[in-house]
Amino acid sequence: MSNNSQDTAVQRYNDFGSWLTAQLGVKAQKISLNAGFTCPNRDGRVGTGGCTYCNNQTFNPDYCAPTKSITQQLEEGKRFFSRKYPEMRYLAYFQAYTNTYGALESLKEKYEEALSVPDVVGVIIGTRPDCMPDALLEYLEELNRRTFLIVEYGIESVYDTTLSRINRGHTHAQTVDAIMRTAACGIRVGAHLILGLPGESREALLAEAGVLSQLPLTTLKLHQLQLIKGTRMAEEYAQNPADFHLFTPDEYIDLVIDFIERLRSDIVLERFVSQSPSSLLAVPGWGLKNHEFVAKVKQRMNERDALQGRLILSAFPTP
Repeated sequence: MSNNSQDTAVQRYNDFGSWLTAQLGVKAQKISLNAGFTCPNRDGRVGTGGCTYCNNQTFNPDYCAPTKSITQQLEEGKRFFSRKYPEMRYLAYFQAYTNTYGALESLKEKYEEALSVPDVVGVIIGTRPDCMPDALLEYLEELNRRTFLIVEYGIESVYDTTLSRINRGHTHAQTVDAIMRTAACGIRVGAHLILGLPGESREALLAEAGVLSQLPLTTLKLHQLQLIKGTRMAEEYAQNPADFHLFTPDEYIDLVIDFIERLRSDIVLERFVSQSPSSLLAVPGWGLKNHEFVAKVKQRMNERDALQGRLILSAFPTP
């Protein structure tokens, strides 16, 4: 274990910021959008009530409201960021709810409107694995040829027992199918994974790195489990706290590093934590900003001489 100054220069994991700048040739900032979508897990097509942990208000900025047009949300977001970074370019991030859930022509209008805003150089579309029809994928394949595009799938877990327990409304097989079809079109594919869902042991969480490493993913977001007021999961925790293990920051840092070491080295890690407003948390948060947590991960990786993919398995587990 070495702590010399050379260690701090080692790129110990494939970080999103560096990768994105290399992809675009300029620095770019994501601007979150609420385009007025709902979710098939809320409106009855797949289920009702939504995922047991979900409250979309936990990650929507103030300017992000469906009563405003996409152009207005982007312009307000640009004004917010351009004060500090006037040369910044922007990615339209369709984030709230399921952003491929709607009529094809309506979806195309929304994406094209975003791309018509000056200084917007690409689109990121957040969705579910069960909401990628072939007709939309055909359009996205064409869109990908003329602009920067990432399709992000909320997968949250690779275990069907967990997906059922949290009322996700889709299976791991649907996740694999959506990722494979999207990547086959040449589109960059992202995924979201929650670490710490009830019923998943530490060993099960780490095994997910191997499962994801088998898939043609470009980017990955990791999030610690947060319990949000008013959600069914917060009620479950209040009734049966023993069913949950809420990580301390130190525990979670080591979990993230162990996960990274088991993850394929070319997968780009966008983030490790989520930051819900403290007023919405049913259980107090850590009081750490994202950049502070990242600094702690990097420091611990230096101390441990850890590297992404170092412990990747030659034979991957199956969920």
